[in-house]
Amino acid sequence: MSLDALSDVLRSVRLRGAVFFHISGHSDWAAEAPPAREIAPLLMPGVEHVVEYHAVTQGTCWAGIPGGPFEQLSAGDVVMFPHGDAHVVSSAPGLRGSSDLSWFGSARIEQLPLRVAYDGRNVQLETMPDSASDATIVCGFLGCDMQPFNPLIAALPRMLHLRANGEDAWIARFTEQAAAESRANRAGGEAMLARMSEMMFVDAVRRYADALPAQSAGWLAGLRDRFIGRALALMHEQPAEDWTLDELGRRVGLSRSALHERFVQLVGIPPMQYLAQWRMQAAARLLLETRATVAAIALDVGYDSEAAFARAFKRLVGSPPAAWRRERSNQK
Repeated sequence: MSLDALSDVLRSVRLRGAVFFHISGHSDWAAEAPPAREIAPLLMPGVEHVVEYHAVTQGTCWAGIPGGPFEQLSAGDVVMFPHGDAHVVSSAPGLRGSSDLSWFGSARIEQLPLRVAYDGRNVQLETMPDSASDATIVCGFLGCDMQPFNPLIAALPRMLHLRANGEDAWIARFTEQAAAESRANRAGGEAMLARMSEMMFVDAVRRYADALPAQSAGWLAGLRDRFIGRALALMHEQPAEDWTLDELGRRVGLSRSALHERFVQLVGIPPMQYLAQWRMQAAARLLLETRATVAAIALDVGYDSEAAFARAFKRLVGSPPAAWRRERSNQK
């Protein structure tokens, strides 16, 4: 796999994690989460996209998307919902809960993680973890940017189950540490869990990509391909290069037509379109993280003209680069 391209995307979409809930379940319980777009403004204001995950620290439970299949989770397992779907975690498959979060308004958000007890359909805030529960879960959120271009999220399944078997021992250690930190309320615990959750997400993506069947399609499958992975790495390493389809094909060892066909088959868009979109993502990162002028950033991502860069950026994002930078800065 072209890990450099994966790392490049993860850096550019500004992945950041947070842990907010320590849940205990009793009897025939069900915790139902609304779509991430509805809960994100409460928990991670200003974040474009939220991935929710649940780490089982004790007992067993089930997780799934309403109307879809449910999977059983055991202690040490982690389940993720990369697309931000509404979902249910419960004591048995098929149970439904309430997605009403009105109780959240009474919570003291400065005391994280929040401890929430589900007893059947009843929900209440706890002051201490309940060791007598049927299952305990640490729930966290990972925020990332979707604009101008994030090829990773679309390449992931709607639900990703990471089992704590021998191969996935790191996942089990994460859940153990998550449980310990959420119980202890030690100084720096929230920041530590946030960084660990980011690492866990990266590990999950790599593991999912490594397990893809040989005939899979998608951006992650492209990273694994001998030719397309190299083409992606070259565009990520040198976005300002004056790439042509002929030159890219020559560097990876394919003809122009073969590269185009293989790239579209795996990634879903032509190579030059991918390059244009990736340049805008690289530019967005520079706009947010540096004080460089728009003209300098245009040169850094391969445009000879500031005007041409501004038109391309607006076409993809919806506003000119300078206005977009001001808007995003005001959201911080």
